Amino acid sequence: MVRQLLVAASLFALSAAGVANAQDSTDSGRLALEGIAAVVNDKPISYSDVRQRARLLLLSLGGQQPSPEQIQQITGQALEQLIDESLQLEKAAEFDMEIDAREIDGAVEDMARQGGTTGDQLKAQLLESGVNPASLEEQMRAEIAWNRVMSGLYGSRIRVSENQVDDQLERMRTASKKTQYRVSEIFFFAPDEETKAQALAAAKTVLDQLKQGADFRVAAQRISSAPTAATGGDMGWISTEDLAPELAAAVSGIDKPGLLEPIPVENGVYILLVANKREPSQAVTKVNLKRLFVTDGKEEDLQAAMEQIKTCDDVQSVANSKTNLRASDLDEINIDELGPEGKDLVMSADVGQPTAIFAASGGLATMYVCARNDGAEALPSRDDLKGSLKNRELGMISERELRNLRREATIIYR
Repeated sequence: MVRQLLVAASLFALSAAGVANAQDSTDSGRLALEGIAAVVNDKPISYSDVRQRARLLLLSLGGQQPSPEQIQQITGQALEQLIDESLQLEKAAEFDMEIDAREIDGAVEDMARQGGTTGDQLKAQLLESGVNPASLEEQMRAEIAWNRVMSGLYGSRIRVSENQVDDQLERMRTASKKTQYRVSEIFFFAPDEETKAQALAAAKTVLDQLKQGADFRVAAQRISSAPTAATGGDMGWISTEDLAPELAAAVSGIDKPGLLEPIPVENGVYILLVANKREPSQAVTKVNLKRLFVTDGKEEDLQAAMEQIKTCDDVQSVANSKTNLRASDLDEINIDELGPEGKDLVMSADVGQPTAIFAASGGLATMYVCARNDGAEALPSRDDLKGSLKNRELGMISERELRNLRREATIIYR
């Protein structure tokens, strides 16, 4: 906790400086000027690195102006995140792995697209807020490298049998006869008591920002250590039997959907968002959709594209023909998850046809209804489930390997 206070004190200008110059000098000059926050296996992490990452995390959360205490807590989380990334990149270097700049640009572009903008626009927004885009790019570099290392080392070893799929489907059928909850998670990995105390403090800060209007999905993508970070923390529909006892008790104890207070577990801290609750008797209508989005809001471009599309199979190829069009698949979606307006749009369209045009994330969009199954079981396809089981196993292996790297590393906090 002492080191967290020292780092936070050095970075207090984070809130006072407002929009700052995000361009750092050379590494050696920066380290000499600002000092070193931590050393990981002889590799330094500067105060500038930590400040930039803390700014990035705070910007991701949005909400109101953070208090000095909240800045302190997020700063501690930023430092731990940078330590993990340093270890991940060091491991990738053992395999002479280099991540092409185009891959990083693609990852940033994908992140920006989810917010209805472009990579260049996202970087411009970061600069305007005093955040060097290099901090986000380095985060993407570490994530890509680590995922590639873990997939290369263990991906081919993970075998998901048809029996495993059958067993999981049966468990899901059994669960569908019980009360289920739509849950999203943000997980702060904390392997020991000291880091757990810091993670709990950071989780409380993040929760405050979420209560003030920060986007849970974005926060999960930028902060969460769980495998579900890639999907904005979404765990899908689950019963309490699918959760650890501490999480199950918290979820089953809620009166209505909403955010739960931070929940400490053995290896970290969770923030859970319970978005919905489904009783066993509720009927399910599932749909396969293709969402077509025009990023700059030009309705004439969207209309022109819709005139070219004859079937759902045409959506992606037409979207690829113009730079301001994006297409995405939404398969096996429970129609109730679309909300009242989305549900009305989809139910008003015939199978194979588009919905009315609607506003979405700063642009305009339509959704093609490719399939509709009334009264279907809320179960994924076998292929989707097999992929999910493999990703879950790989996620657990990745978490274990990172925990081992931290235990074996020499980490000196300044």
